This record gives sequence, structure tokens and C-alpha cells, in this order.
Amino acid sequence: MKTIKYIFSCCLIALTIWACSDDEKNANYSLTADAPSELDLSFNVTQDNSGLVTITPTAVGAMLFDIDFGDGSDSEEIENGSKSTHTYAEGVYTVALTAFGATGIEASITKELVVSFQPPVITTITIQNSESVSKQVDVYVEADNATTVEVHFGESADADPVIGNIAEVVSSVYENPGVYTITVEVKGAAIETVVYTEEDFEVTEIVAPTTAAPSPFLPEANVISIYSDAYTNVTLNEVNPNWAQTTELTEVQVEGNNTWFYSNLNYTGIVTDYGNPTDLSSKEYVHFDYWTPDANALGFKIVNTSYATGDPLKEDIETVGDVVQGEWVSVDIPLEDYTTDLSGVTQFLFDTMGSGAAIVYIDNIYFWTESFDSGLLQNGDFESGSTFWLVGVSDSSSAPVVVEADGNTHYSANVTSAGNAYDVNTSQKVEIVQGSTYTLTFDAWASVDRSIVAGIGLSASPWNNTGETVNITTTRTTYTLTHTATDFGATDARVLFDCGAEVGVVNIDNVSLFVND
Repeated sequence: MKTIKYIFSCCLIALTIWACSDDEKNANYSLTADAPSELDLSFNVTQDNSGLVTITPTAVGAMLFDIDFGDGSDSEEIENGSKSTHTYAEGVYTVALTAFGATGIEASITKELVVSFQPPVITTITIQNSESVSKQVDVYVEADNATTVEVHFGESADADPVIGNIAEVVSSVYENPGVYTITVEVKGAAIETVVYTEEDFEVTEIVAPTTAAPSPFLPEANVISIYSDAYTNVTLNEVNPNWAQTTELTEVQVEGNNTWFYSNLNYTGIVTDYGNPTDLSSKEYVHFDYWTPDANALGFKIVNTSYATGDPLKEDIETVGDVVQGEWVSVDIPLEDYTTDLSGVTQFLFDTMGSGAAIVYIDNIYFWTESFDSGLLQNGDFESGSTFWLVGVSDSSSAPVVVEADGNTHYSANVTSAGNAYDVNTSQKVEIVQGSTYTLTFDAWASVDRSIVAGIGLSASPWNNTGETVNITTTRTTYTLTHTATDFGATDARVLFDCGAEVGVVNIDNVSLFVND
């Protein structure tokens, strides 16, 4: 019966959503196929010895809530954004919340509720500055006969208190550091409350990172590194050269990781090697991580000083957008945004864009290209040339590849005489497990519209395979095939491309193979 009720409720809600006004469409739920998340229960106990409790459930992605009050009474079903009231006798209860998503997927939590008509007794109270968030104060209270805590953080006389449950952290971020009076009021079901006051509490500002910058994960082959412990860096002739800036530079360690600390930064330079400029033309992005407590703007300039006499200086600057303070931020700026000639770069600059001097920590400055995921294969993007790619199945052979003008490498074979499809072939040996299903993805194009055969199979007799005819065109296109190794499997099986059945140049790139879970 409960299932029927739930389905009927969902239908009503669906109709309500369809017919609601624009304001109602902004209700605090989202339609999602995922289970609701971030479930929570908050309790507001009426302080009149009545035992009346207001229960507020919250969750992301929930449409309905079912509340089990934990005292043996019937549960109650309410919509997201609603509250429930329930009267308890004195006691300790476990309240259970079940949240239902749009598709009926559910998630549950439980939380303890204490209802006592005796005055609260504080057993533990902690007021401290957050170790990770600048100017944030955390208050934690444990108390007998108590349910909720209200904290007046003292930043403004007319500010509303922050309300939380007992034994949970209640926090507030101050606008400014300084000394404040913090008042904590502990409440239960009794009329009487308990008030604790902390005078002259000093709110502090974090002006340095407490954790290291995120560790880079790209392979070194994809990177030209200027400054990072993760890679081999290019030669630097100067850092923070004397260009009349106010900036001071110190190298510090944050959790054992070398990091540049710029104090009083208005702008600063980094010089690689004037006699041997750095060629960045093959890269797609510049990356760096920054941490600042006070910067309002930050830009990164790239300069090419390898210009002929009389030519203008080739330089350009791009900003990081809105600066985020008090945490590490990873920046990746597309190099296509720069007008700079990237073939001979010698200088880089960080600049606060005229917004005033600031404290800025910098780490992991490098230029990079995207890393292709070949799945079970190796060198699927052919950027290592013919490595791992064979002609037919001969381990001593190397598949033909070409390098385009932009530096991209791919397989290319010119079929001048049509014959058997397997007469012109490339493959890579890989373990195939019998009965498993695989997804094969690749880019292909040709000099004329024609077909090839692609699949997985054995690299020796009886040559069982799942070869499938794919019609390719003169336009580079990504193809995705699904193959099941129903009647074969081997540690030296292969991915195969048979191209000999029709004439024309066949090009293949970005090949990946994944097993379907």
C-alpha cells in the first residue's frame, strides 16, 4: 500500500511541476536520476516543556521525505521544502529520514534527538579558528538535556544567530579579523536555557596556504615545465629580475613541496634563456596554481623577445578571471587566447593588473597538451610514432605513420591496388578475455570515400575475430564500435584494422580500447 501511495504522490507532484509558475519552478529540488545526497535533519525544540519539536529535512535531489519519528508513532511523508512538527515525551529518540528522488531512488540517514524538560548541562564547548578557512570560527558543543545551539558570533549587534544541532560544528566566516565577543546559547525542551559567553576572542586571518598545491598528473612527455617539483624544468636565467617592481620573492616549502612566495607583488618576471628561447608552439595550455589571501586580480604575460631590430615586442597578457582568495586555485589558460608568437618565448610575468600589491603563492607553472587515454592499448594517438603498432601481426614490423604540419602523428597507408581487406593491415597486440565485451573507438578519414574493417581478434590461427565494415569519408570522423569476444581470447590477441579492399589513402588516429564493465 505504501508503494501505491508513493507512486500516486509522485504523479501528483509531476503534474504540479508541469503546471507550476516560474517562481514555483525554483523550488529547492532538482530532477535527477541519482539518489538524493547531502541528507540532513535539523531540530527546533519548543522551550515550554511541551515536547513539541519542529523537524526540517534537507537533501539535494529529493522530491519527497519520509520521517520516522522514532517513538513508535506513524511516520509522515512531506515534500521537499516543508517542515514537520511532532510532540514527544521525555526521552532519547532515533529519528530516521528517507529521501526519495524523482525516479524513486532513495537514501536514508538517522539522527539522535534528546527531549528533556531538565535544564541543559554543557559538558564540552570548543571555540576555535578554522585551520583551513581564513577568518572562520568553528563552535562545537556537547551538552546533556539539549538539542540545539544558537551562536551569536558578535560581528554585528543585529545579526541573526547561527543555529545548529548539539554535537555538530556551527561556523561563521567574519568579514574582518579582530577581537569579538561570542555568545553560545544551549537549548532543550525545557524553558530554561544555558548561556556561555567567550569575551575577547581573536578571529585570525590565514595569510599562507596550509596544504601544498595539487599534484600534477600529466605525463612528462606532454609538458614543458617552468617551475614544478613534478617535472624536469627548463633552464631559468632569472626569477624576479630587477625591473623596478615592488615584488619580493622567497622559495618556501608547503608540506614539503617547493613553492614560490611573492610578497608585495605588483608584477614580476621569469626569464628562461635569451640565447635559447623556449618553443611552446606545440602546447595548448599554460597551467599554474595560485593561493592568495588578498589579491583582487592576477594576469599571466608571455613575451617573445626573439624579434628582429625594429619589430614590436611580441607579448600578450591574459587574466585568471575572478580571483578566489584563501584556497589553491588551478588555472589553465588556452594558448590560443594569446597573440604572442610562441615559437621563441623567453619571458613570463605575473601581474596584479594595477589592483595593488598582494601576497601570492605560485606553484606548478607549465605548458601542456592533452593526454590521450588509449585504455588497454598503448600509443593509441601515435604520438610515439609506430611504437606498438605492427604491419599484420609481425612483431618485427612497424606500421607506417606520418607527421602533419601541426605536429600531429597518425597512421597512414596508401592502397594503390584493391585486394583482400587484410592485405593492408595494422594491428596492436593486446590481451582479450573470451566472453568479455569491449568498446573500440578511433578517428578515421581517407582520400576518397571507402571502407575499412575494424575489430578485435586473434593474432594466429584460427584467426577468429569480430571485424566490422566501417564506411569512412574524406572528413575526419570518430567511430565507436562494440565487440564481444564470444568464441576467442588470448594474451596476444589484437586490435585490427584491415584496409586493403579498396584504393585510397587511409588515415587512423586516436585509437582506444576499453573493456565494458
